[in-house]
Amino acid sequence: QVQLVESGGGLVQAGGSLRLSCAASGSIASINPMGWYRQALGKERELVATITSGGSANYADSVKGRFTVSRDNGKKTVYLQMNSLKPEDTAVYYCYLNWRDWTGRSRDIWGQGTLVTVSS
Repeated sequence: QVQLVESGGGLVQAGGSLRLSCAASGSIASINPMGWYRQALGKERELVATITSGGSANYADSVKGRFTVSRDNGKKTVYLQMNSLKPEDTAVYYCYLNWRDWTGRSRDIWGQGTLVTVSS
Protein backbone atom coordinates (compact mmCIF):
# COMPACT_ATOMS: atom_id res chain seq x y z
CA GLN A 1 0.00 0.00 0.00
CA VAL A 2 1.33 3.41 -0.97
CA GLN A 3 1.34 6.09 1.68
CA LEU A 4 2.41 9.71 1.95
CA VAL A 5 3.75 11.18 5.16
CA GLU A 6 3.90 14.94 5.45
CA SER A 7 5.86 17.01 7.93
CA GLY A 8 7.00 20.55 8.55
CA GLY A 9 3.86 22.58 9.13
CA GLY A 10 3.40 24.90 12.05
CA LEU A 11 3.00 28.46 13.25
CA VAL A 12 5.25 31.19 11.93
CA GLN A 13 5.22 34.97 11.90
CA ALA A 14 4.71 36.90 8.70
CA GLY A 15 7.97 37.14 6.81
CA GLY A 16 9.21 33.86 8.18
CA SER A 17 9.98 30.56 6.52
CA LEU A 18 8.88 26.95 6.72
CA ARG A 19 9.87 23.83 4.85
CA LEU A 20 7.38 21.08 4.16
CA SER A 21 8.37 17.52 3.32
CA CYS A 22 6.35 14.65 1.93
CA ALA A 23 7.73 11.14 1.64
CA ALA A 24 6.12 8.33 -0.29
CA SER A 25 6.45 4.71 0.68
CA GLY A 26 5.17 1.46 -0.74
CA SER A 27 5.35 -0.48 -3.95
CA ILE A 28 5.83 2.27 -6.51
CA ALA A 29 7.18 1.62 -9.97
CA SER A 30 7.53 5.27 -10.93
CA ILE A 31 6.44 8.70 -9.79
CA ASN A 32 5.24 11.33 -12.23
CA PRO A 33 4.25 14.80 -11.06
CA MET A 34 4.51 15.56 -7.36
CA GLY A 35 3.41 18.71 -5.71
CA TRP A 36 1.52 20.70 -3.17
CA TYR A 37 -1.98 22.05 -2.92
CA ARG A 38 -3.55 24.06 -0.13
CA GLN A 39 -6.97 24.75 1.23
CA ALA A 40 -7.77 27.74 3.38
CA LEU A 41 -10.78 27.80 5.65
CA GLY A 42 -13.92 28.31 3.61
CA LYS A 43 -12.11 28.12 0.29
CA GLU A 44 -11.54 25.50 -2.36
CA ARG A 45 -8.33 23.53 -2.62
CA GLU A 46 -5.86 25.25 -4.92
CA LEU A 47 -2.60 24.36 -6.57
CA VAL A 48 0.54 25.75 -4.93
CA ALA A 49 3.34 24.10 -6.89
CA THR A 50 4.08 20.95 -8.84
CA ILE A 51 7.26 19.41 -10.16
CA THR A 52 7.79 16.74 -12.81
CA SER A 53 10.17 13.83 -12.53
CA GLY A 54 12.56 15.80 -14.71
CA GLY A 55 12.51 18.76 -12.37
CA SER A 56 10.26 21.19 -14.22
CA ALA A 57 8.31 23.25 -11.70
CA ASN A 58 5.03 25.10 -11.93
CA TYR A 59 3.80 27.64 -9.38
CA ALA A 60 0.66 29.50 -8.53
CA ASP A 61 1.08 33.21 -9.23
CA SER A 62 0.49 33.99 -5.57
CA VAL A 63 3.62 32.11 -4.46
CA LYS A 64 6.04 32.75 -7.32
CA GLY A 65 9.33 34.10 -6.10
CA ARG A 66 8.60 33.07 -2.50
CA PHE A 67 8.10 29.30 -2.62
CA THR A 68 10.36 26.66 -4.13
CA VAL A 69 9.33 23.08 -4.84
CA SER A 70 11.93 20.35 -5.18
CA ARG A 71 12.08 16.58 -5.14
CA ASP A 72 14.46 13.75 -4.40
CA ASN A 73 13.49 10.90 -6.69
CA GLY A 74 15.69 8.42 -4.86
CA LYS A 75 13.96 9.19 -1.58
CA LYS A 76 10.52 9.54 -3.21
CA THR A 77 10.21 12.85 -1.42
CA VAL A 78 8.93 16.26 -2.42
CA TYR A 79 9.72 19.46 -0.55
CA LEU A 80 8.22 22.92 -0.40
CA GLN A 81 10.43 25.71 0.85
CA MET A 82 8.23 28.64 1.81
CA ASN A 83 9.86 32.02 2.37
CA SER A 84 8.44 35.48 3.02
CA LEU A 85 5.27 33.93 4.33
CA LYS A 86 2.12 36.03 4.47
CA PRO A 87 -1.02 35.63 6.57
CA GLU A 88 -2.90 34.73 3.38
CA ASP A 89 -0.68 31.65 3.05
CA THR A 90 -2.44 30.20 6.08
CA ALA A 91 -4.01 26.92 5.01
CA VAL A 92 -3.83 23.17 5.22
CA TYR A 93 -1.18 22.05 2.74
CA TYR A 94 -1.65 18.74 0.98
CA CYS A 95 1.04 16.75 -0.75
CA TYR A 96 0.05 15.11 -4.03
CA LEU A 97 1.66 12.64 -6.34
CA ASN A 98 0.77 10.71 -9.43
CA TRP A 99 2.40 7.30 -9.55
CA ARG A 100 2.40 4.07 -11.53
CA ASP A 101 2.24 0.59 -10.10
CA TRP A 102 4.09 -2.38 -11.54
CA THR A 103 1.24 -3.11 -13.97
CA GLY A 104 1.62 0.36 -15.45
CA ARG A 105 -1.60 1.69 -13.96
CA SER A 106 -1.53 5.39 -13.11
CA ARG A 107 -2.89 6.49 -9.74
CA ASP A 108 -3.19 9.62 -7.63
CA ILE A 109 -2.63 9.88 -3.91
CA TRP A 110 -2.93 12.71 -1.39
CA GLY A 111 -1.23 13.28 1.91
CA GLN A 112 -3.13 13.80 5.14
CA GLY A 113 -2.48 17.53 5.16
CA THR A 114 -0.35 19.71 7.37
CA LEU A 115 -1.49 23.03 8.82
CA VAL A 116 0.52 26.16 8.14
CA THR A 117 -0.49 29.22 10.14
CA VAL A 118 1.09 32.60 9.45
CA SER A 119 0.47 35.26 12.06
CA SER A 120 0.54 38.96 11.28
